[in-house]
Amino acid sequence: MKYGYYPGCSLERNANSYHKSAMAVSKPLGVEFAEIDDWNCCGATEYIALDMMASFALVARNLAKAAELPGNGHQLVCPCSLCYLNMSKTEVYLERSPEFATKINTALAAGGMHYEPGNLRVRHLLDVFVNDVGYDAIAEKVTHPLKGLRIAPYYGCMIVRPAYQQPFDDEEYPTTLDKLMKALGGEVVDFPLKASCCGGHMTQISESVAFDLIHRIIKNAADYQADVIVTLCPMCQLNLDAYQDAMNKYMKTNYHIPILYFTQLMGLAFGMASTEMGIGKEFIDARQALAKIGVEVPVEDAGKKKKTTKEELPMPRMPEEG
Repeated sequence: MKYGYYPGCSLERNANSYHKSAMAVSKPLGVEFAEIDDWNCCGATEYIALDMMASFALVARNLAKAAELPGNGHQLVCPCSLCYLNMSKTEVYLERSPEFATKINTALAAGGMHYEPGNLRVRHLLDVFVNDVGYDAIAEKVTHPLKGLRIAPYYGCMIVRPAYQQPFDDEEYPTTLDKLMKALGGEVVDFPLKASCCGGHMTQISESVAFDLIHRIIKNAADYQADVIVTLCPMCQLNLDAYQDAMNKYMKTNYHIPILYFTQLMGLAFGMASTEMGIGKEFIDARQALAKIGVEVPVEDAGKKKKTTKEELPMPRMPEEG
């Protein structure tokens, strides 16, 4: 199975462990990814508010690059939920409005490019693993079951709603990640807030709002005695992991729940080393939780994590007036 692959900016930096673990677990499952050549940022959340046409042209450039990839069945895989949302939304908007597509192609033409919408299916990495590979095939690769590890599957708010192309899970109460964790031998806890928003860039805009949203999610997982929260989005992982200590200080709580990517737990269940999965780079130490399933994590970097600051996430700046 071959797919086009768009890593996005986060997987090059703070979410490199997501990319690293995704590539590692794809090999035994027979999944091949061809990374888009010379891809660019999807614009994240803010750019569309500053310049809508430019933001869609930015995404469309990636779609045009993906369409050039040979032999991938015109399927583009995005591990990041925000990239997935932006790519699928742009594809559908261009397909629905020929007039809009013409304007975007005028912008692309300045770079010698053109994109014909309607032929590219954008998919999230989770969708490919659970629906193309399948739970049974994944379970067959498990050599180190996650038995005894209580897992809270966290989807976030963007992966299942709104579904611009082909929805692969329920919009209000998704279960694909739950089923995947069970296939790995994990104990999945009830997690009512699994599709709630983590706050996105609110940590940079309003800490009180951001910490309230983060607190709700962490508390919900703790209420159901989860050992770890497993996610599929770099932004969600960053907020729940990097800002958990700051949230605790603000809310006067003392939660300590590691936030891992679903591909990392897949790798551990496949018998891969924790270092190969990039585990140990989290702000919230996962060693105690993973010890329940006999996984050892090197301690060299323990306690040496970089503190988050207000400048942790780059934010767009308006041009100087005057």
